[in-house]
Amino acid sequence: MNWWKRLKSNNLARIGAIILLVFYVVVIAAEFVAPYDPYASQPDGALLPPTQVYWQEQKTGQFIGPHVYPTTQGPVDLNTGDRKLLVDFSQPSPIRLFVSGSEYRLFQLKLPLPTQFSLSNPKFEEVELFPGIPANLHLFGTIGPGKFNILGTDDQARDQFSRLVYGGRISLSIGLVGIAISFPLGMLVGGISGYFGGWTDTILMRLVEVLMTIPSIYLLVALAAVLPPGLSSAQRFLLIIFITSFIRWASLARVIRGEVLSIKEREFVQASRAMGGRSLYIILRHVLPQTATFVIISATLAIPDFIVAESVLSLIGLGIQQPDPSWGNMLSLATNASILVLQPWLIWAPAVLIILTVLAFNLLGDGLRDALDPRSLQR
Repeated sequence: MNWWKRLKSNNLARIGAIILLVFYVVVIAAEFVAPYDPYASQPDGALLPPTQVYWQEQKTGQFIGPHVYPTTQGPVDLNTGDRKLLVDFSQPSPIRLFVSGSEYRLFQLKLPLPTQFSLSNPKFEEVELFPGIPANLHLFGTIGPGKFNILGTDDQARDQFSRLVYGGRISLSIGLVGIAISFPLGMLVGGISGYFGGWTDTILMRLVEVLMTIPSIYLLVALAAVLPPGLSSAQRFLLIIFITSFIRWASLARVIRGEVLSIKEREFVQASRAMGGRSLYIILRHVLPQTATFVIISATLAIPDFIVAESVLSLIGLGIQQPDPSWGNMLSLATNASILVLQPWLIWAPAVLIILTVLAFNLLGDGLRDALDPRSLQR
């Protein structure tokens, strides 16, 4: 476990791991952490700024602890075009932890499974894997009519913080599911190519080289653009993963092939072959496990690519569609110049989360590389 000690001693890797742990815990328990329904609109609450928190009651000056007041958008000033906020100071709403709110099912797990593999008309069936735990308790909220919008509301009067929490489920899970599909395929193709060599190696590597020459972002945009418009966000999510995974395994296969070329000449592989072990068994049992260090490091560093790909597609309207939230399509508000100038908090929040996630994965990947690579000890 020397690698574990080296990893723990790497402060940057530890920071990255802590950030990722917090993010994944929050999005897994999104129903509990988010104070409001991410699809529910507040009456006259479009584009509200972050809610101001008060400590003293505004009418009497009495200290009553952290609280907010019901806030709505007022009518437009015809002379200036501005809209003033209307605050009802007669109804203080205390902010509390563990507040009862909208009902939900915690840890509910549904998976859309494809029933017809057709790019022009794919069909999915949603299967409930776990019904979830019924509850109505939220991490924080208000007691009263006032809403505590930490990051304000969007153009549809939906709580921005709640949508960020729910949107993180897609943005953070797409990388994990993507490598779960692409990496086994890349390892298997690379292992077979390197182990057998000859015409098998030639054919597989030419296929890999063809895939590596395809510009990934342009292929994603082209394929996403021809998807049927009636697909739900869950269905688009699966298709984005499949498309992204299809073009991401080639580079891994090429590197695995190079490592297998040297591993297959080692004594334990030769001994297994002499004892009558089948080729596929030797590849899966003896050869590919020797590449685990490289695969773990590569997987950690590859996840940000999937996250950025989803964000770019959703940003340009080809990924997850409204009203379903993802960090990418929440960034699409940046295309509105007035929102970019007058409500910058709607843009900065998802942008910062994407940057932090990508940075955290890179820090953790660098730490794993230094901890698992024996050559790093000689530096």
